[in-house]
Amino acid sequence: MLIAHDLGTTGNKASLHDDTGRLLASVTVSYPAHFAAGGIAEQDPGHWWDAVVSATRSLVERAEVQPSEVTGLVVSGQMMGAVLLDGDGRPVRPAIIWADTRAAAQERELSDALGDEPAYRLLGHRLNPTYSVEKVMWVRDIEPDVWRRVRRFCVAKDYIVLRLTGRLATDRSDASGTNAYDQLAGTWSSAVLDAARLDASLFPEIVDSVTVMGTLTPHAADALGLPAEVRVVMGGGDGPMAAVGSGIVAPEDGAYVCLGTSSWISFATDAPLHDPHRRTFTFDNVVPGSFVPTATMQAGGASVQWISEALSSDPTRPDTAALTADAGGDVDTDGLYFLPYLLGERSPYWNPDARGAFVGIARHHTRAHLMRAVLEGVGFNLLTCIQAFRAAGATLDRIDAVGGGAQSDAWLSILADIWGVPVRRRTIVSEANSLGAAVTGAVGLGLTDFSAARSLSEVTAEFTPDPHRHSAYAQRHARFSAAYDALEPWFTEGA
Repeated sequence: MLIAHDLGTTGNKASLHDDTGRLLASVTVSYPAHFAAGGIAEQDPGHWWDAVVSATRSLVERAEVQPSEVTGLVVSGQMMGAVLLDGDGRPVRPAIIWADTRAAAQERELSDALGDEPAYRLLGHRLNPTYSVEKVMWVRDIEPDVWRRVRRFCVAKDYIVLRLTGRLATDRSDASGTNAYDQLAGTWSSAVLDAARLDASLFPEIVDSVTVMGTLTPHAADALGLPAEVRVVMGGGDGPMAAVGSGIVAPEDGAYVCLGTSSWISFATDAPLHDPHRRTFTFDNVVPGSFVPTATMQAGGASVQWISEALSSDPTRPDTAALTADAGGDVDTDGLYFLPYLLGERSPYWNPDARGAFVGIARHHTRAHLMRAVLEGVGFNLLTCIQAFRAAGATLDRIDAVGGGAQSDAWLSILADIWGVPVRRRTIVSEANSLGAAVTGAVGLGLTDFSAARSLSEVTAEFTPDPHRHSAYAQRHARFSAAYDALEPWFTEGA
């Protein structure tokens, strides 16, 4: 058996799997994140480690297995952050996570040096403050006292692998989410590092996601309550991991949407997919030699969580399911729109200054209208992303849904009508990252191959678009886009 750890924004999910990747049991341990005005989004890497330790021990106990039965461990994690380490591998400050948008000046510095279009072709991603290398530059420029102590950089799952094995490295999927990785060469980009004025020694070794990094150190084995002989597989970023967990391991497997805190649409390809308008991006896959074109919005499920908290009498216990169900069916927002940019936006606008907004609100609008507008707003934003993929030559004729939001019949029905394609719920509503990590770990340990991922989940429901509603939504999508265009200068002026 092997244990997969998935380091998310709100907590670490530890899951126990058999040698084929099949899920046996899981435990989630929460930890805080610090969000504040000015684009601040940070976490304490020590909380990640504490959660890994606590979740491992709880998982083994709950599953009633002997620690000796666990032979492997693999890690998936949130991407695009920056963990800065001293010479002893200790964090010198809180980790700057994916949602942080403070590095706008550093983005402009790279843009001036590299050019936006050449950088996109080199990296598979556009330059943006949400990426790792801009965040590293920000610390250097804004926190010189901290910077003097910095010797190495990594991302979330790399830090945990370091704590587990004593070895610092990253995999290709996470490397491709840093804005410092030459995607075709498969190496750190000397052009980017020169433009960023960063030394190559800061950056970790790059390995394949299936690489066995070693066994547990004596300290890690003691902390986790596992044998020191447990082998640790490198793992990868949560986006590509979710693709594998959703059974998307090759181009013929179609596309999927993850309706989590951030929400994204992705699929597998044999080469990077470049959008002429740079609305989408491409990660290296955890499947060696393949890629996952992706469009990620900052606050998909987070927008639904926010409105649920705002509309509930007890914000600490929001009744999201009931609110979403009430907003389903034939509820008509009657001219009300919601722009879901609570944390700025990545795809498709790449505007850290964008903000959430209700547009067209009137006296007669109710809680159900507000919730429906939020559900539709996320769908409209993702439709723009789908259109970008199609413009770049991709075919998306069905989309499988995973993540917490996929539990809602009402929301999946709305999305099918907006997108005009069947939307299918898979059995892995909240386990896509875990299953993807488990399969990656099992491949690394020589127990299976990636095709096994296709059999680990099933389609449990399909939502077919209504042609009349889809036609109406096409017109409303244009109004939604026009609302953003009208407000974009206002967002910039207020930044």
